[in-house]
Amino acid sequence: MKKRLSVSWLLLAWLLTVLDPLPSWGQEQSFSLSQAIQFALQNRPSLKTLRNQEQIDKAKVGEVRAIGLPQVNAGVDINNNFIQQKSIVDFSAFGGGGQLNNFIITQQQLNSGQDIVLTPTYTVPEGMSGPQAITFVQPWSGAAVLSASQLLFDGSYLIGLRAASTYTQLSKKNTQQGEIETAEQVSKAYYSVLVAAEQIKLLDQNLTRLDTLLRQTSIMNRNGFVEKLDVDRLHVSYNNLRIDRDKAQRLLTLGEQLLKFQMGYPQAQPILLTDQLNESSLTTGKPKINYSAFAYANRVEYSILETQRDLALLQQRNIKSGYWPRLLLNANYGYNGVGKSASGLLNVRAGANNTTTRNWFDFGVVGVSLQVPIFDGLRKSYQVQQSRIQLESVKLGFEQLQQAIDLELRQADVTVENTMSVLRAQRENLQLAEEIARVARIKYQEGVGSNLEVITAETDLRAAQTSYYSALYDALIAQVDADRATGALLLK
Repeated sequence: MKKRLSVSWLLLAWLLTVLDPLPSWGQEQSFSLSQAIQFALQNRPSLKTLRNQEQIDKAKVGEVRAIGLPQVNAGVDINNNFIQQKSIVDFSAFGGGGQLNNFIITQQQLNSGQDIVLTPTYTVPEGMSGPQAITFVQPWSGAAVLSASQLLFDGSYLIGLRAASTYTQLSKKNTQQGEIETAEQVSKAYYSVLVAAEQIKLLDQNLTRLDTLLRQTSIMNRNGFVEKLDVDRLHVSYNNLRIDRDKAQRLLTLGEQLLKFQMGYPQAQPILLTDQLNESSLTTGKPKINYSAFAYANRVEYSILETQRDLALLQQRNIKSGYWPRLLLNANYGYNGVGKSASGLLNVRAGANNTTTRNWFDFGVVGVSLQVPIFDGLRKSYQVQQSRIQLESVKLGFEQLQQAIDLELRQADVTVENTMSVLRAQRENLQLAEEIARVARIKYQEGVGSNLEVITAETDLRAAQTSYYSALYDALIAQVDADRATGALLLK
């Protein structure tokens, strides 16, 4: 009984361990801006695809390197020569062509004491004179071969190794560019959600304040101090404010969905942003970018173009290396077999002496192959011309990219300065609108102000609030664009 209870407790503990992490998936997770960017860099599917491509490119380097390693192959062939190949042979060309006739030496020749000269004569059987069609092939033949080769020298291979290594660098830089774009997109989406959330807070405060004023005005109307028209005006303003609040809530939901998408975060899981929307992270004045000390290589696009130029140079060298000789070492060892039938062929009788009692005979060969290109119809010459033009295009690309970067830096400078100027003005307008609305409410409550004045002040306050947060969002986005232009977005 005790043993059964202990097993039950162990099973319960295991179930708690397994099921404990499950509710956390539906729990709200908190992210600062830097944490959101790091989460996106690790989980965004597009970046995972780029990293997979980076691994593929690394494997391609190994593929190129394998060309210079020994290549070993083995093969077995079994052939049925159902129509045996024949050759034309003229046996008369070998000093014969028939049967050798008998030599007859007479007694008289022996008694003469002179040298006897024997002249062979042949009798050609009927039908055997002239060339004959015969076969040297058995009905069944086979071969078992082990071959090996080693590349000793190939200019294209040596340059290909360098090009493969440079190609992996290009793949890494493409991944880096994807990470920078992700950081930019996540930052903008993050600020968009913060702005929408802050606007909802202000709308809620306005709703609370307007609701209080509406209830007070309704009481005053019932007591005969204000007209029904004043209540209706406040009611209309309150309804419009509720509509604005609902719109802002839907925009906040869309903004959160966009942020989750940019982060690679599950759409169904709640998210909480911990950063506060304020002006502390903004540049207080002009960015003052040092154009003379700015290095174009800080921009990943420029670095990618440099790598593409290196690849174009290596491609040109690779084409020219096609004029160089190619040297290979080859070796083969194997057996050739023959037989009058399949069973006879497969009844292997092999050995080093290779006598007629064998049906499989070994062979071996070692050699060096030198391939010298002489004339290819000017194909490589035209390829070199194309590569030169491509290099020229890359150089023009540098000029165009430098001009584009210069333009982006100056635009970022002007945009940050303009957005900061607008933000300062909107901040002052917001403070004035808050003060005007406060005074208008006090005057109305004291009976020295009109209901229309309060509604106008509240409307102006909402407009000032919207303009301020729109200006704050523009300033934050301008700062992100400035960091992107200087190549410092992921360095912060």
